[in-house]
Amino acid sequence: MSTEDKPAAPTGVTDEIIQSEIQAHWTARLMRPVRRLYEWTLHWAETKYAGPALATLSFSEAVFFPVPPDVLLMALCLGKPRRSFWYAASCTFWSVAGAMLAMYAGTYVGKERVLAVMQTVRLGTEADQALTLFARYDFWAVAIAALTPVPYKVFAWLAGFAGCHPLTFLAASAIFRAMRFFGVAGLVYAFGAPAKRFIDKYFNLATILVMIFLILLVMLLKYLGQLLGGKPC
Repeated sequence: MSTEDKPAAPTGVTDEIIQSEIQAHWTARLMRPVRRLYEWTLHWAETKYAGPALATLSFSEAVFFPVPPDVLLMALCLGKPRRSFWYAASCTFWSVAGAMLAMYAGTYVGKERVLAVMQTVRLGTEADQALTLFARYDFWAVAIAALTPVPYKVFAWLAGFAGCHPLTFLAASAIFRAMRFFGVAGLVYAFGAPAKRFIDKYFNLATILVMIFLILLVMLLKYLGQLLGGKPC
């Protein structure tokens, strides 16, 4: 069958979109097995199961799967721009749901078991200090992982180990995971293929800068609150 005779993909995602996603992402070029995993993930964009595949990828990536959902999200948004925000909403919901599962699994394992394992390699004290620090800044620790390239799944498990409150974890995840996925979908919806090139090159850096700005803003507001609150009437 010639290229001209090939039927259109159910999702509107073409082979060119899939190949450009595979070629663009640095992780896919890092190792051959990872590239094959990316190819397998992105092939779902050409099927009628693209929506369920995105949900499954978003959920599993937040627990253990190495391929981020952004790559499939971008491919689907390029193929069907009008459904971009629906895809982002699905991506957000299932990613947070998967992370909640990982957090509860980490809670079940418990801090004591983790420290016992780390003690066998003489890192018990360091692990205890790290988990204590995580528990102290739990909201922002989760927020950083949810928005930036930091592995979200790792922080989901750590939140459970550290005893992070479920509502704190849920709030940070829902807010900042939505910022990430709706940011991707919004850029692709507004600018199309040029936005994909921008995301490939600069999106991770941009999310890090946004997170730094938010943290500095919160620190500034807290400082101003203390300063104003300390003034005599």
